Amino acid sequence: MASEELARKLERRLRREEAEESGPQLAPLGAPAPESEPPARAPAASADAELSAQLSRRLDINEGAARPRRCRVFNPYTEFPEFSRRLIKDLESMFKLYDAGRDGFIDLMELKLMMEKLGAPQTHLGLKSMIKEVDEDFDGKLSFREFLLIFHKAAAGELQEDSGLMALAKLSEINVALEGVKGAKNFFEAKVQALSLASKFEAELKAEQDERKREEEERRLRQAAFQELKANFST
Repeated sequence: MASEELARKLERRLRREEAEESGPQLAPLGAPAPESEPPARAPAASADAELSAQLSRRLDINEGAARPRRCRVFNPYTEFPEFSRRLIKDLESMFKLYDAGRDGFIDLMELKLMMEKLGAPQTHLGLKSMIKEVDEDFDGKLSFREFLLIFHKAAAGELQEDSGLMALAKLSEINVALEGVKGAKNFFEAKVQALSLASKFEAELKAEQDERKREEEERRLRQAAFQELKANFST
């Protein structure tokens, strides 16, 4: 035990001596002191840019130009009541098709591939501008909610005609203006018409439930027929 403790002490001493030898060397007497490098300003600039973006977003929210971020679980049917259930499912299928990483987001490279597939390729800056226009949490990629926001803005007439987002909405082969807000010209008209869509939403939900019940009944009848046929062969 004593020899092990002595070995540990020697090892610590050697490490301390090596650290002292590799430390900064003292400048000889009379030699000019080395000039110190100015501190890097990149972190400060980055912090200033982030603070400016947050303040700008807060102003947009106060003026009604942007929606506040929500902490609760995202429900597309309640947050976008102007869209039919069928439209939301079609948009979800499209979103998952281009979410190659299966992480629930469309990043810049996946958006680049999407726009190329749609026949409207964009520059790198164009792609970043597309994401920035609906990027509510400043993470540099599109969540499904932000993806739906593109089509909401397109149907409400809130996108520039020559913008990349408008090209995405037009080339997606999904008639948002017809299926979504019924051709409303602005957001407020869409909200008014959304109230009349509540009964349609319930009807679609009931139709889906009836379809599932019908499929389950057909499956039960097939199983019963199979059991009856099996019993006939066994007798």
